[in-house]
Amino acid sequence: MRATLADHYDLAPSLDLAESQRHIHARMDRVLPFADWAIHAPYVAAINRLKKERNAVILAHNYMTPDIYHGIADHVGDSLQLAIKATEVEADVIVQCGVHFMAETSKILNPSKTVLMPDMAAGCSLAESITAEGVEEMRRRYPGAPVVSYVNTTAEVKAASDICCTSANALQIVEAMEGETVIMTPDRYLAQNVANQSSKKVVFWPGSCIVHELYTAEDLRAYRAHDPEVKILAHPECTPEVVAEADFTGSTAGIIKWVHDHKPAKAMLVTECSMATNISDELPEVDFARPCNMCPYMKKITLEKVLYALHTMTGEVEVEAGVAARARVAVEKMIAFSRQLGV
Repeated sequence: MRATLADHYDLAPSLDLAESQRHIHARMDRVLPFADWAIHAPYVAAINRLKKERNAVILAHNYMTPDIYHGIADHVGDSLQLAIKATEVEADVIVQCGVHFMAETSKILNPSKTVLMPDMAAGCSLAESITAEGVEEMRRRYPGAPVVSYVNTTAEVKAASDICCTSANALQIVEAMEGETVIMTPDRYLAQNVANQSSKKVVFWPGSCIVHELYTAEDLRAYRAHDPEVKILAHPECTPEVVAEADFTGSTAGIIKWVHDHKPAKAMLVTECSMATNISDELPEVDFARPCNMCPYMKKITLEKVLYALHTMTGEVEVEAGVAARARVAVEKMIAFSRQLGV
């Protein structure tokens, strides 16, 4: 990869190039020293130039590193925001900076577009914890109950489900389902947190996120005892005990909005650690505590891999047509529901 790129691009660190792109660096000045920016700047310049040549857009999740989030992304957001944006882009090529299920979702919604995944090994513990056979097992255990599957799932699982959800709209979608019992897959903690607010009986598959399950209520209580002023914001993939300790619980987009709206003096984001880094410069009045549980899958996506994918047009994501058609129904139901309710 590196040798191939070196034959076509000058990727040596460059203070001159970094200076010419200082307007981009300004978005991450608090978290990325200018000397480090000189290392990234040649890649950013090459990628942004190549995007125009390929008629490509880059969709980047909130957990991407700042050089990707601020340097090359055309659209950033949580899983719901990126799924919606994937239906709106007009480019011929989508480069997904996130994990594999996100690229599958973009392909499901854009069967005629080329969707590139910079690293096919960028998976997800949640997506890997459930299969279509697991969904059918739950249907057998709870006959007639609708299946709400987290968007953090493979295309096959989406295709076997009635509707998808994200952490931003899970409660509203569960409440809208017919019947008293709703099956949620695969995140046990999201399901438990929804059940604590829902009038429905929520039954669930026992999956979990390797990032969010590491946080404990004891850790949060200890931090709050050390710094009583801090506002703790938790993702609903955390355990119910962690959520109970938080001042606010929401999706990554919801957490970002809360911090923008309230601008607390101190904030602790109980989610993947790149989140706080990515919004630090736009919120200089907020002092972010930085507990760091890092997603090893998200961090597989690098500027070098994005450039290689665009240069070679490799890493194309394909979804079998029949699976894609059924999965598209579940995802489009979620998007339509979210647009209707504004969630």
